[in-house]
Amino acid sequence: MWSTDIDPASELGQFGLTAPTPLDLELALESERSSGRGQPGILLLDDDPFMLGMQSRMLRNMGYLKISTAGSAEAALMLLQQQVPHHVDVIVCDLNMPGVDGIEFLQRLNRGSFRGNVILLSGEGARIMHTVQKLLDGSRLVILGALEKPAERGALRALLDCWQPPVPTVPQRPVATYTREDLHVAQSERQWVLHYQPKVDVCSGALTGMEALVRWMHPQHGLVPPDRFIALAEGCGAIDALTDWVLQQAMNQVASWQRDGLKIQVAVNVSMESLRTPHFARRVGELAQHSCAAPQDVILEITESRLMSSSPAPLENLVRLRMQRFGLSIDDFGTGHSSLTQLRDVPFTELKVDRGFVQGARNNQIIRPMLEGSIGLAKRLGMKSVAEGVETVDDWRLLREIGCDFAQGWFIGRPMASEQIPAWLEQWQSRAPSLVDA
Repeated sequence: MWSTDIDPASELGQFGLTAPTPLDLELALESERSSGRGQPGILLLDDDPFMLGMQSRMLRNMGYLKISTAGSAEAALMLLQQQVPHHVDVIVCDLNMPGVDGIEFLQRLNRGSFRGNVILLSGEGARIMHTVQKLLDGSRLVILGALEKPAERGALRALLDCWQPPVPTVPQRPVATYTREDLHVAQSERQWVLHYQPKVDVCSGALTGMEALVRWMHPQHGLVPPDRFIALAEGCGAIDALTDWVLQQAMNQVASWQRDGLKIQVAVNVSMESLRTPHFARRVGELAQHSCAAPQDVILEITESRLMSSSPAPLENLVRLRMQRFGLSIDDFGTGHSSLTQLRDVPFTELKVDRGFVQGARNNQIIRPMLEGSIGLAKRLGMKSVAEGVETVDDWRLLREIGCDFAQGWFIGRPMASEQIPAWLEQWQSRAPSLVDA
């Protein structure tokens, strides 16, 4: 809870610092007892006393009672030093302040012991705030979002609702490294497993597909994510065998779902190394015939940032795959340097917008137009649009408003083993009506 020995007229008070009253503390305790996760402790940092008062009153009217204010970065740093760090959970920070500005304050904060969340609230404009967020990417601070002054009540509440109580840290095991020999053992002993992440229709909420995601079930290290071994597989020539296995298993699975009456597609990530292989398209077609999966029920996802190649083989394979009626998805759209060139030259059927243009887009005046533009471009080119990285109900609602076709992300469902899908589907079918009828 808040420390009660801070006097606004004390040394902290000379910096423009105030602390909650004993009545506030009592009310906050009662609020925490009635709420499962409690309230975040909020520190408002702004050199404008009027803005501080207005923000504080608005937050209290919204039911947030654990509030402190600071009129300068120095005052805020002093407050954080005098209290146990977790007493402040969220800092609402102005950027343009005399002396130590908001950028330097956040940099100092990152170098210190504070591990809470930050909301940028400034009159400097959306583009500057977005750039500051990018500047802080990779820091230990969690940036919940950025709002222009004066913040709207609903937008501020939406960002505060994203706050989660800190999870106790667990000592991390040393990260294991793997060799070519390890991959060959994994291949020969069939240590690969597939997890599936749902993709749903944004308009109806219906399940339309699953993305197959390979994992390595290591006998000593447990489930190893793909970013730990895919690059190694590409570098040592093991990627073709792994891709064949993933395609065969995914196609077998979609054929099984179809026989059970589940009319969905399966998406599989394809490496650029595989696309450079002669006759790759023919091999994929043979795998589909062997599994009895219809090509139109299989979507091959190709990462946009890796599509450039001096060899004609990738483009030839992609054309031949499309001629066989396989779907082609341009994955992580917006992260590469030649997006429009790829859309012009490759017969894609689906555009998958990278999560960086989806998460928090409703309240971000920079990425929201880019998300809307990407979805509009897909429609004009006759392609389906997919938003990945959907994590909140706000993300979901925005996608419905701007006409995105499909959505994928933790808000809908995390990657799961095939045997977990029926339980997830039952849960989703109970949730979906409220999400599409609202």
